[in-house]
Amino acid sequence: MTGLMLMTCYSLIGRNVFETALIGDFELTGVGAGAAIALFMPLCQLKRENIIVDFFTAKCSDATNFKLDRLGSLFMTIIFALLSWRCGAAAINAKETMGASMLLGFPDWIVFTSMCIPFGITAVIALMQTLSKTDNNDKAVS
Repeated sequence: MTGLMLMTCYSLIGRNVFETALIGDFELTGVGAGAAIALFMPLCQLKRENIIVDFFTAKCSDATNFKLDRLGSLFMTIIFALLSWRCGAAAINAKETMGASMLLGFPDWIVFTSMCIPFGITAVIALMQTLSKTDNNDKAVS
């Protein structure tokens, strides 16, 4: 992400000061940001650092919150399994049709593949958390 930020600054300064542009900078930013987000998802899920709005559940019992957390993990499992599957299907389709970005001709299948694998890993982590018998603080809940 730092490299993307530096590239964007270079492109903006070049475009506005020296009247030269870095061709395809927005394509590289999109590809890099999408891949970075996907690659951080397994770590985020593993640490249970997703955004949780506990406004309605703050006063619930530990057992209720545990069950709601397991339900949330189940939803994450389903969502990320579907995302991984569809990214895999998109990667195969992009490879077969030789899809590429407009300016740089960057192959689309690489982008989809870089997202497919971490989404699959995130789904597995969420499934393990769904089946877990401990809460977020590694305490057993009955």
